[in-house]
Order: sequence, then structure tokens, then C-alpha cells
Amino acid sequence: MGYPLATKILAHSSRFVTTSPARTRQFDLRRLYTALALIPGVYLIIAHLVPWALTLLLLVVGVIALLELYKLSFPSGLNHLLLAGGLTGFTLTLIQPHFSFSWSELLVGCVLVALVAVFISAASAQHRWNDARVILLGMLYVGFPLSTVVSARTLPDGQWLVLFLAVVTWASDIGAYYAGTLWGKHPLLPSISPKKTVEGVLGGLILAVAVALLAQQWFASQLPVSDALILGALLTMVGLIGDLFESFIKRRTGVKDSGGILPGHGGMLDRLDSLLFTAPTFYYYVAYIRGLSPLS
Repeated sequence: MGYPLATKILAHSSRFVTTSPARTRQFDLRRLYTALALIPGVYLIIAHLVPWALTLLLLVVGVIALLELYKLSFPSGLNHLLLAGGLTGFTLTLIQPHFSFSWSELLVGCVLVALVAVFISAASAQHRWNDARVILLGMLYVGFPLSTVVSARTLPDGQWLVLFLAVVTWASDIGAYYAGTLWGKHPLLPSISPKKTVEGVLGGLILAVAVALLAQQWFASQLPVSDALILGALLTMVGLIGDLFESFIKRRTGVKDSGGILPGHGGMLDRLDSLLFTAPTFYYYVAYIRGLSPLS
């Protein structure tokens, strides 16, 4: 296809994709080992390096997640021109907060990128327009939410706000995983995600609210206690929607994980699914409801 790095990433991820029936969930220690290996580096980038370091990290993980999404959407392969268009639009969307061009200008640019890629593609007309919709969906589904993380970093003490977003989102995921594993008996939406349980949701909610309160006391004092309580609950619910949305995509394509690049966690898209919904919710809450303004 002309993109050897993308091909290698997809080939590595696809080795772990499975369509086998769901088994009884058990603790996977690889989740813990992977988290322990990655968390220190992520913390350093968020809290102690310049904002562009976070943007570059999001660019890398976002490209991997987008490639996994395209792999799910185009199992027989994606035209390299469309792939280039999708990655270009994603990159422009992600870095937008660092520059002065508006969202309307960006949207027009992304549409033009997709249209040019479609018109010079050799596929049939019907497939061209379907491919264009998927390309634009990928830009919006992955690119826009991650750009709000970049935007949050530009707020006063934005590194601590981003860290708050990250730890609360992770706490919700962790609480849901372990509570669901230990006590899960009542399926939430088995037609979409057979392993999601009511007990898991409650466990995620309790841990997310507790971590939000601890984070507010420890490093995010610019947020009142009331906001920490609200955000703990709100991010849990929104993150659950993000998780279910990605489960719906995988259900339609008949796979268990989007990939296998993160041992014990599946693919990058599996790891980001909650964040893709919590990030814009968090940013617009603190920027417009709490009234924090970006640095000039």
C-alpha cells in the first residue's frame, strides 16, 4: 500500500484479533504489567514536559487507534490515498488548538481532503462515497476528542486538568473491570457488550468519584469539590457510552479486540474508547461551565 509502518502496525494488531465466543472473565495480570510500564512515562509527558510533548504522544496513539478503526472498517484493505487523506485530516484536527485556524476552516479542509482522496481513487463510485464517510467518521471519532485533550492542556494549569481527566477516566475503567470480574451478575447490555454488568458500572462510578475527590485535594485544587463530584459521576457515564460505542463497532465487524498492541488491554482503540467521550465532555465542562479560559 506504500505505508510500511502502518502495514506493520496493522499486521501486529491483527494477529490478536479474535472472533471466538466470550469466556468467563478472569483477571489478566498483563493489564497490570502494561499499566505499570506505561503510566510513569505518560505522567512525565502530561505533568512535566511542554504541551507539544503531549500533542506528539496523542498523535502517535491516535494514529494507531485510527489505523485499527480503518482495519475494522476495511478488512480487505484500504486504498493508500484514502489512508493518507484520513491521517492528514486527523493530524490537522489534533494540532488545531496550537494554531489560529478555526474549526469551520478545519472542517472544510478535512472534507476537501476526503473528497480529493475519493475522486482520485480507483474504486467504484458507490465504494468511493462509502469510503469517504468512514474516513470522515474516523477524523471526527478519534481526532476531535483527542484535540480537546490538547485544548485542555492550554488552559491555566492545564497539565493538572489533563492529569485529572486521565486518572478519573482510568479509575472508572479499572473500577468497572475489577468490580465486574468479582461481583458482576447482572448484564448491562448483552446484545452489545456481553461482559458489561451493572455491578461493574457501580464499581467504576464509586472508584471514579473517590479518585476525583483525591485528585482535587492533591493537584487539581482549581476545581471545587462540587465539580470533582460532578465530574467523577459524569465522566463515568460518558465513558461508559464511549466503551459501548466501540463495542458496537466491534460487534458489527465480529471481532473481540481492535488489536493487540497493548498486552492485556487489546488494541489502542480499546484503551482510548472511554477517553474519546470523556475528553470533550471534560474540556467543555471546565472551559464553559467552570469558565476557565485558554491562555492567550
